[in-house]
Amino acid sequence: MSILYIGLDVHKETVAVAMAEEGRRGEVRSYGTIENTPAQIEKLIKRLAKAGQDLHFCYEAGGCGYGLQRQIVAAGHLCTVVAPSRIPRKPGEHIKTDRRDAIKLARLNRAGELDAVWVPDAAHEAMRDLIRSRGDAMEHFKSCKQQLLSFLLRHGRSYGGNCTWTKSHYTWLAEQKFEHPAHQIVFQDYINAIHDAELRHEQLVRQIKELLPHWSMKPLVEALCLMKGISLVTAATILSVTGDLRRFATPVQLSAYFGLVPSEHSSGNSIKRYRLSKSGNGEVRRVLIQSAWCYRFPARVTKAKEPQLSAADKSIRDVAWRAQLRLCKRYRRLIAVGKKTPLAVAAVARELTTFIWEMGQIVPIPS
Repeated sequence: MSILYIGLDVHKETVAVAMAEEGRRGEVRSYGTIENTPAQIEKLIKRLAKAGQDLHFCYEAGGCGYGLQRQIVAAGHLCTVVAPSRIPRKPGEHIKTDRRDAIKLARLNRAGELDAVWVPDAAHEAMRDLIRSRGDAMEHFKSCKQQLLSFLLRHGRSYGGNCTWTKSHYTWLAEQKFEHPAHQIVFQDYINAIHDAELRHEQLVRQIKELLPHWSMKPLVEALCLMKGISLVTAATILSVTGDLRRFATPVQLSAYFGLVPSEHSSGNSIKRYRLSKSGNGEVRRVLIQSAWCYRFPARVTKAKEPQLSAADKSIRDVAWRAQLRLCKRYRRLIAVGKKTPLAVAAVARELTTFIWEMGQIVPIPS
């Protein structure tokens, strides 16, 4: 049975469709544009399936999500969600239209030149959205704090303590008075916004903890929390993006997925390596870097993690302790040879992904 490769350029209201016949010299043509509704997609699938060919769909990952992919798979056909940043592009291409994009996707799909992204199931995607919402709430919380500090700075009021947002800093804020009533109203509004943002963030964290037992990643989240520098929110953020870590064949693949490997430009005998590639999810890379900062301190088991470690399986405890010993030593060695602290922390974060990958291989994930 022959294969028909179908490229979809998906937008909020429309979907541009193109088809490529099997074979190197197979015809590539535009089918047209349809409405982006489940009914129209179902009609398109039935119409194309009448010829008796296998249908291989593909479209770029984007704001429209995975609903289209799930509908096509449920209809019994193959659908690939493509990583937009990995689509080959010619330097001479200066015209971009929906029709051309769909034809290009169909042609590249037939050639096998497209890289697929991992598509989570509906339950995993729901937890991912909740965790991303917590990240958005945290960013909003930080923004509210910065707005208050900027307001105070404009009026020549700067806190003289060592660290802001401590108990003494809040006491100092409570003592601030303004002569003009409008300034006092603005000041109090910023304070209220900070309290509201903090409450929203705390509620979302509490919801993540309450829903964790119903998530398939729960055993691995708890195992990662036993490692130094990784909290429940950090572990949940990592696994919400990666899913089952067993889909990565090697730890290097996981590091590259997070953008923690150096970029490289080599030709002949010349080998040049530069800064981190920074591909993949930036939020996960940020939390891994944050976790890596904890390895500046000597390896030890804290009182908070001692009960969980004692109750965990021996293989999990061994990985967590071996990671501490290795990464703390790694950081000290890098600093001793003159590496700058941010570079040393990035190197530790890259090696931390190796132990995260190893933890993912030994912790069973229910299907």
